Amino acid sequence: MRLALGCQFQFELPRPTPMIARLRIHQSRLADLESPDQLRTDPPVPLQAFHDDFGNSCTRFVAPAGRFGIEVAAVIRNSGLPDPTHPDCPGTPVEDLPEAVLGYLLGSRYCDTDLLAPIAWARFGTRPGGQALVQEICDYVQAQIRFDYLQARATRTAAQAHAEGVGVCRDFAHLAITLCRCMNIPARYCTGYLSEIGTATPDAPGDFAAWIEVWLDGDWRLFDPRNNVPRIGRVLVARGRDAADVAMVHSFGLHQLTSFQVRTEPLQ
Repeated sequence: MRLALGCQFQFELPRPTPMIARLRIHQSRLADLESPDQLRTDPPVPLQAFHDDFGNSCTRFVAPAGRFGIEVAAVIRNSGLPDPTHPDCPGTPVEDLPEAVLGYLLGSRYCDTDLLAPIAWARFGTRPGGQALVQEICDYVQAQIRFDYLQARATRTAAQAHAEGVGVCRDFAHLAITLCRCMNIPARYCTGYLSEIGTATPDAPGDFAAWIEVWLDGDWRLFDPRNNVPRIGRVLVARGRDAADVAMVHSFGLHQLTSFQVRTEPLQ
């Protein structure tokens, strides 16, 4: 299947402002693009491309004062199959984990493991590890948090989402990541496009989705605590420890977001 992807941002800026955008498709999916997903700005400015420490495709530029727009569009080939599942996938003891994944056991900006460790161990400490434990954590997160787009808050941590019982997909992801890390399972945050193929009418305007990857049986495995079922048409843009590492547009100065649109549609 083919998916038309894209996003548009409009800003008002009081002065020239440096920015970094993470809006291009992750390098792991570049072979699936029918043509390069070029980032364009209005007005045009010089662009500098680079990859951050997590392998995400980034674009660096200085936006001028006044109205400023950013746009990315692409067509990508997707399998048309639901997300893979991982039945009976075992975990790995901490002492046998590769050094490259150990950092994903630690707390981070939105994943406050120190606050949630007692809750995690009380609830999951006697459970078998591996895929079964991660799925139980995702089930718990979905039952614990009520999705409400109108109550999104950029500063909400995993512990706050757990206490408040409400949030959006990033909050589901942060809580699941934190509980996994508390149980010595490396986990990282993912964001990208997710189509509505095979689902009912979406309950929020078009937006980027958040999900997680956990280290099981020698590889990173995808889980989606927000939807908690395999989905069709998922396209990765960026990975990191949590949402702080994968801001779609990071502004080094004051700005006002005046418009934001995301497109993920199947093509004939």
